[in-house]
Amino acid sequence: MPIRHLVLLKFKATVTAPEIQAIEAEFAGLRSKISAVQSLEWGTNNSPEGLAKGFTHCFNLTFADDAGRAAYLPHPDHLAFVEILKPTLDDVLVLDYAV
Repeated sequence: MPIRHLVLLKFKATVTAPEIQAIEAEFAGLRSKISAVQSLEWGTNNSPEGLAKGFTHCFNLTFADDAGRAAYLPHPDHLAFVEILKPTLDDVLVLDYAV
């Protein structure tokens, strides 16, 4: 059963636009570096509801199954990206669900 891995990001107020652009590119680049990622799409919040609680970015990754997600989480490229991301974050929310 496919697994969707939804990641919502809220950046610190001190993070610059170029820093955010670099993170966007690094996160999107995981698709080509980690074969377990079947698809990766992302975007920035444009909801008119005003309920985003400061989260600005959404990344949605798809894995074929639990084994794909299990391969992704400890993958060296994913872990290296997390180390780049951590200092910029005010908050993160991750939800996984089966399709």
